[in-house]
Amino acid sequence: MGVQIGVLGGGQLGRMLALAGYPLGLGFRFFDTAPEAPAGQLAELVVGDYADEEALARFAEGLSLLTYEFENVPLAAVARLAQSLPVYPPPGALEVAQDRLAEKTFFQGLGIPTPLFYPVQTHNDLLDGLERTGWPALLKTRRMGYDGKGQRLLRSPADLEAAWAQLGGQPLILEAFVPFERELSILAVRSTRGQVAFYPLVENHHEKGILRKSLAPAPATSARLQHQAEELARRVMERLDYVGVLAIELFEMEGVLWANEMAPRVHNSGHWTLEGAETSQFENHLRAILGLPLGSTAPRGRAAMLNLIGQRPEFARVLEIPGAHLHWYGKEVRPGRKVGHVTLRADTPEVLQADLRRLEAVLAETKD
Repeated sequence: MGVQIGVLGGGQLGRMLALAGYPLGLGFRFFDTAPEAPAGQLAELVVGDYADEEALARFAEGLSLLTYEFENVPLAAVARLAQSLPVYPPPGALEVAQDRLAEKTFFQGLGIPTPLFYPVQTHNDLLDGLERTGWPALLKTRRMGYDGKGQRLLRSPADLEAAWAQLGGQPLILEAFVPFERELSILAVRSTRGQVAFYPLVENHHEKGILRKSLAPAPATSARLQHQAEELARRVMERLDYVGVLAIELFEMEGVLWANEMAPRVHNSGHWTLEGAETSQFENHLRAILGLPLGSTAPRGRAAMLNLIGQRPEFARVLEIPGAHLHWYGKEVRPGRKVGHVTLRADTPEVLQADLRRLEAVLAETKD
């Protein structure tokens, strides 16, 4: 038997890892709580609870190493598996990323700018924090929030009680609102041999807290800004002895990058790399955890990615657009659910924008 990679989580990111790994002769086994997890379309899927030691043991049997495709994997399960298998990225990265307070404190300790933040346990903590952050501010759960979930924007004192009624009673973090000019992300990759590579900065556009569109490389990005992003990502990876793909979401404000949060895994804002880069983030993640030479991260012209959220467009209409590539995850279509994405690739920004307008018009016909 060749190399068998275990993946905690069986969502679309895991599915795309398997698709990238099969040309390299790799085998995969996934663990997920949902029997309909998309990765099960391509590889063995062990279904169970993360607290089920017997299910985890069955999953781990015969594996060569372990990775994960989402950052909310219970640390106890990872620690148990790490006793018998190499785990990449390291569990310490999970621990930092799972708690927004720990994450912001970690960034601060590395000298990376972040919004002003304040831990909140009680209603009085919230009032004290608002005296420091001012208005507007964001109240967020410290754990489990994603795609805009678990957070409320506090524009004025009128929003206070409704936000507390929704989120109070659990560990929270209050963050000052950053009047950013745009949202960016940097994808970095580091191998077990210490080799490091960076993808170009990506410009991200969100709707209702969910990533809707990414443009790569980010328009109007200077070499200085790219270098700034790479250096802060390098600091994070070196401190964590990181292995694999790392995504850091950033705010740009007056030429300075502020860290919002990090994801110790392949990332939605890196989907453009499937057709838009010499080596996709998924293949480079696998190369990194296996200690293989990393592939080139150079872009192949200009690229865009649009998430399909709660909609199934007419595939033929999408594919008749030049440079369009459709990725369908095989998930049931529900409002607010990511069920696929489309990437576009073009040689010039002008052609990309024309194709993007055409694609957006097609998607608007079936938008949730």
